[in-house]
Amino acid sequence: MTFKGKRIGFGLTGSHCTYHEVFPEIEKLVALGAEVQPVFSHTVQTTNTRFGEGEEWIQRIEALTNCKSIRTIADAEPMGPKIPVDCMVIAPLTGNSLSKLANALTDSPVLMAAKATLRNSKPVVVGISTNDGLGLNGVNIMRLMATKNIYFVPYGQDDPIYKPNSLVAHMEYIPETILAAMQGRQMQPVLKVKTSK
Repeated sequence: MTFKGKRIGFGLTGSHCTYHEVFPEIEKLVALGAEVQPVFSHTVQTTNTRFGEGEEWIQRIEALTNCKSIRTIADAEPMGPKIPVDCMVIAPLTGNSLSKLANALTDSPVLMAAKATLRNSKPVVVGISTNDGLGLNGVNIMRLMATKNIYFVPYGQDDPIYKPNSLVAHMEYIPETILAAMQGRQMQPVLKVKTSK
């Protein structure tokens, strides 16, 4: 598996509890030779939680990728015509941003980066993290699954007993999903049962 010479956009939205699962996958992409361009939603930039401060995560990812992050809609727009990527990843993709993406709303840097990438007929890979994936957001997931050039990191229920509507991607499959997406394939199976490690 190699990403040498590939430019990967990597957007993060506000599922703060998932960042620790995503960070190692960014490390893998860099180690495999990818040039990773981080893009952050407004929520990531401005929210501090028990999982860490937004600015702290941004600095860690910028240091890892050796790339200044994109933090505004205006700075994300050129990812279409001027500085295109081979693939745009959004992980974690929250239910809020998921619903906006599915309904063509572009009100954050991450969503603009996705729109710019789709404009170029390049793949957008999404790693969902939503408490209502089997609820109101179910229709949005299915809309995106039927959308050309959008691919899903395999996902499943993370806590069927206490959060029966919650769906979370298995972030460890991000690199494999990107490779499949760049070949025009959805990694299979899409639905995976979470196994204890």
